[in-house]
Amino acid sequence: MSKHDDDTFIEMKGIGKQYGGVTALEDVDFRVKSGEAICLAGENGSGKSTLIKILVGVEQPTSGQIFIDGKSYNHLNPRQAAAVGISVIFQDFSLFSNLTVAENIAFATHLSEKKRLFDRSATRRIAQEALDRIGVEIDLDARVETIPVAHKQLVAICRGLASNARLIIMDEPTTALTGREVQALLRIIRKLKDSGIAVVFVSHKLAEVLEVCEEVFVLRNGTNVADGPACDFDAASLTRHMTGRNISEAKPPLNIDQAKNLLVVDQLGKLGAFEDIDFELKEGEVLGISGVLGSGRTALAKALFGLVAPDRGSIALSGKNVALGNPIAATQAGIGYVPEDRLTEGLFLTQSIIRNVSVGRFDHHRSGGFLDLASLVNEARGWIEKLRIKAPDFEAEVKSLSGGNQQRVALARWLSQAPRVLVLNGPSVGVDVGSKADIHAIIRELAESGIGIVVISDDLPELLATCGRILMMKDGRIDSIVMAEETNEIELAAKLAS
Repeated sequence: MSKHDDDTFIEMKGIGKQYGGVTALEDVDFRVKSGEAICLAGENGSGKSTLIKILVGVEQPTSGQIFIDGKSYNHLNPRQAAAVGISVIFQDFSLFSNLTVAENIAFATHLSEKKRLFDRSATRRIAQEALDRIGVEIDLDARVETIPVAHKQLVAICRGLASNARLIIMDEPTTALTGREVQALLRIIRKLKDSGIAVVFVSHKLAEVLEVCEEVFVLRNGTNVADGPACDFDAASLTRHMTGRNISEAKPPLNIDQAKNLLVVDQLGKLGAFEDIDFELKEGEVLGISGVLGSGRTALAKALFGLVAPDRGSIALSGKNVALGNPIAATQAGIGYVPEDRLTEGLFLTQSIIRNVSVGRFDHHRSGGFLDLASLVNEARGWIEKLRIKAPDFEAEVKSLSGGNQQRVALARWLSQAPRVLVLNGPSVGVDVGSKADIHAIIRELAESGIGIVVISDDLPELLATCGRILMMKDGRIDSIVMAEETNEIELAAKLAS
């Protein structure tokens, strides 16, 4: 428990929220103490976002009360929430990319003080003091659009500190960070707690949650199903509370010793990205590729599908060379690619589920020079059902789906084209624990059908759960090859950090 056990900052009692006839939250109690880190856990659609929006004043509760330092509120507005010290860091950080680091950090402070003229020296002083509080160095004059993701997150944290935040809410704070950056963030969260600042930590990565939080609060279907000290939970019990079911342990990788080579990559190189990449992928194999940010793993993933044009080397599928730097040739050869950033690269968000799944199949459903729409829709529906995509209507826009279901739509699009090799870049980034287990099961089923799968990820439990071999990249080269059954998460993390 926190050393500030009796210092309750915020208490939410009997919070309910209805949208029309839909209940998003029902009779939820939630408490935050000064200097305490709380894990707010739950699958997508569990009510986490609604609870946070009520706490920061963006949404108003239908019922219940909020107490801040003992003072009662029926609801808050954003200005009130900021004034009492509630700060939220969303996944996109909500920074001004064209402003400097210092300007972003000091912006909210200047706004609250209603200053009309820009004071450069005061701006730099406010920003530097905030950076000093968490012990990091970032160029104050750098434009935010030019700094790495990890630094953007630190700028967002410092913005809250400069505004005298007493509670910082972090929504999926480690999704885009490498393992080393995650550990650095967890150290900063400990510093915040030591200075009396509370942190609400929303994350699907259960190991990180349990490492840094004293308290765990679990929502499922809009109700509180479990809460208590973090030491009373482990990953399995937390998963069970979040999903309402037991997630089975991953099965060992398939035995593919006698399988034929499917994909052969020979001496592949791209100046400034990767060099001397050699590996084979067998039929039915799930091969992992990992490495820290800048290791070359993402560029390699894109090169396998032709989105990056290598300077040298070759890629052969079943003995036939695939034209390099040509996604159309890669697709025609039988290579599919599900990108890490599905929202900007992998899906048409404003189009229907059916259209997203069927977009690559038009040529296969022609009849007499016309498109056989019924045949196309039936095939798409088949994949939607097979991958258990949950939606009220298959004509619904993809942007209305949860992260896990969006990822299944991206998979369905490629599976409908019957690929022989599927490259999955961060297959479970941003999805909840239940969907993650389902996606891992789908990967295994695809491998059992003979498809060769390449999983690019820095999610170590994911690699160990799905892959037989893992290629560890460093400085653009394959540094080592690890057999999943002969290692564990700790050893793999040490290799990444070395």
